[in-house]
Amino acid sequence: MADNSYDVIIIGSGPGGYVTAIRAAQLGFRTAIVEREHLGGICLNWGCIPTKALLRSAEVMNYASHIKDYGLKLEGKVTPEVGAVVDRSRKVSLRLNGGVGFLMKKNKVDVIWGEAKLAGTGKVSVSKPTKKPMEPQPPVPKGVKGEGEYTAKHIIVATGARPRALPGIEPDGKLIWTYFEAMVPQKMPEKLVVMGSGAIGIEFASFYNSMGVDVTVVELMDQIMPVEDEEISKLARKQLEKHGLKIMTGAKVTKVDKKADSVVAHVETKDGKSTPIEADRLISAVGVQGNIENIGLEAVGVKTERGTIVTDGYGRTNVEGVYAIGDVAGPPMLAHKAEHEGVICVEKIAGVPGVHALDTSLIPGCTYCHPQVASVGMTEKAAKEAGRKVRVGRFQFGANGKAIALGEDQGLVKTIFDAETGQLIGAHMVGAEVTELIQGYVVAMNLETTEEELMHTVFPHPTLSEMMKESVLDAYGRVLNA
Repeated sequence: MADNSYDVIIIGSGPGGYVTAIRAAQLGFRTAIVEREHLGGICLNWGCIPTKALLRSAEVMNYASHIKDYGLKLEGKVTPEVGAVVDRSRKVSLRLNGGVGFLMKKNKVDVIWGEAKLAGTGKVSVSKPTKKPMEPQPPVPKGVKGEGEYTAKHIIVATGARPRALPGIEPDGKLIWTYFEAMVPQKMPEKLVVMGSGAIGIEFASFYNSMGVDVTVVELMDQIMPVEDEEISKLARKQLEKHGLKIMTGAKVTKVDKKADSVVAHVETKDGKSTPIEADRLISAVGVQGNIENIGLEAVGVKTERGTIVTDGYGRTNVEGVYAIGDVAGPPMLAHKAEHEGVICVEKIAGVPGVHALDTSLIPGCTYCHPQVASVGMTEKAAKEAGRKVRVGRFQFGANGKAIALGEDQGLVKTIFDAETGQLIGAHMVGAEVTELIQGYVVAMNLETTEEELMHTVFPHPTLSEMMKESVLDAYGRVLNA
């Protein structure tokens, strides 16, 4: 086989791309991955991982603010050192970035450095990167290939997504931030407006609020975190506001006036009233859009829709030999979705028996604010609108021994069952560590578990996970500890 000829070429080395490359290599394919900025993509370098490092610092700040509740005494006031907080976050990313490079080498995946473009059937043209990467930037790994023409029978597009910009309120990197700038502030703003209350918006709002910043969140919909269950959203809002966040729902930023070192956001509510809010900075967190431009999709006839590539449940596009996974292939735009989607795609290519099409209803969503929010499956409202008869169970954190011992007694576990079959069709949580707990329900739903099987499962005591069983019991009038 020629040096520039492969079985599989993957464009983009984010979580979906590099995991797919590893699985392709495991299946015996000669594999290459093309990257123009940094191994690990946005998630590892500027998204999932570094934000969690920032939020960990915020979590410690939250504990320190009421350390007396734990019978401890702290001399002096705990204050954030913004440079040190950001530096820790960047070091976490850098460590993992190097880990991806090691995994590529270990699995004999060739790394091609540059910008890739589909150049015809089975052809990829790679040119010198033109996009200026964000700083600080991990070094280009050694031993990579570069510009040139490459061929592959199977080409998988995993180019990810970028922040969406609203006309007239475009981020400028100085006064109006995306999550890129919000992640590496040179100094803490005193006042901040966050436009959008999805996972990205709420996580940054929670982080800056914990750091002592006066934060106002503006959300167009009637509830924050609009994709979440309404009851969970309301409880999360109550706790966030208790911690000092200001939240405006049913409102939108219509205009932003820029000053020398501050902004004035004009917020319009549903009744038509406009309120000016002055702040040092504004974070635009109104969603993301797929990176479909300038990669040759039009040249080979790949179908796109609403800014993403149209695929089936196996990552296949309308063009034979061209596939798409992850954010660029549409919602939910989550790293774990991209990874699983990539594995499904390449295993289908390899003819692995028993490969199932991606079922997006079984993909959990997690928001790492304080308190955390996690969910999988249908909300109560969606289930009822779909005409399903449901049984709903609830269990409060305040009735759980471990939660009380942790000093984290505010939260709720909610489960939704099909009343006729007993099938678990949705689970929603708000509270401490729910992003770790949700996977138990994900496994249960993937196995098509019923309430009977969950009731006969023994959960360890004392744990937060006990609330998961209690919520199931509550749906059927058998709750024990409430």
